[in-house]
Amino acid sequence: MNYYSLNHNSPKTNFKNAVISGIAPDRVLYFPEKISPISTDFFENIEKYSHHEIAFEVIKQFVGDEIPEEKLKDIISETIFFDFPLVKIDENCASLELFHGPTMAFKDVGAKFMAKCLEYFNENNNEEVTVLVATSGDTGGAVANGFLGTKGVNVVILYPSGKVSDIQEKQLTTLGQNITALEVNGVFDDCQEMVKTAFLDAEIARKLTSANSINVARWLPQMFYYFYAFKTLKSLNKELVFSVPSGNFGNICAGIMAQKLGLPIKHFVAATNINDTVPNYLIDGKYAPKPSKPTISNAMDV
Repeated sequence: MNYYSLNHNSPKTNFKNAVISGIAPDRVLYFPEKISPISTDFFENIEKYSHHEIAFEVIKQFVGDEIPEEKLKDIISETIFFDFPLVKIDENCASLELFHGPTMAFKDVGAKFMAKCLEYFNENNNEEVTVLVATSGDTGGAVANGFLGTKGVNVVILYPSGKVSDIQEKQLTTLGQNITALEVNGVFDDCQEMVKTAFLDAEIARKLTSANSINVARWLPQMFYYFYAFKTLKSLNKELVFSVPSGNFGNICAGIMAQKLGLPIKHFVAATNINDTVPNYLIDGKYAPKPSKPTISNAMDV
């Protein structure tokens, strides 16, 4: 599987290099060159597959031969070790709970998957890599936990002072080992700007990667959630509509990828808070970034 820059100004690369570098040399995101739909037989019999087997079927084409099949299955088993319950609200509405991981963040899956991929790629390499990440709350905790003790990987997390919850701050700052958390006097956008500035320095960027949702190994595993929900709801034989809380839009992107793989999803709703730059862009076609406003849904304050 090759990955290309969404600006088409960088050479194509493989999964390994896309994960290690985080973003393309032209400073934009990598994206899979092709998406091959999964066989209809898989969807017709999905209830017969375990969560691990579903995850392997979903992710294998995007990893290609960069990780041997048995090792990839091991990575998945170390990533998927908690449940994703679907809780009924009324006859036609249910909530997919993604907070049952170790840090109570839906990003626990992507962070652990990426950490294990990087650990595999780095096992015969004496050079250390630094994972630089900005967080508005939940990313930092998930990344810190996922990468804790990972060989050859140091993690630096930038978080906005006073803008994360007490428990999130403890998740960032109390682990030690290879995890360093730096408090920034500003908002999430300031943290993100510092990360982007670091990646613009060729010498610094040579030893950096990102664990934000710009990294393919961080957001692609989030496709699993949609398949697990379909597995649970398949017997109801109803059309599926997903409403997805959205900040950087990585999770809903994974959902649309799942749809491209053949998952029968009728429609997506991207739910945002008052930080509405993207909805406004979709209305009038004008992209006008502005400072984020703090809300009670701080993980979406982007």
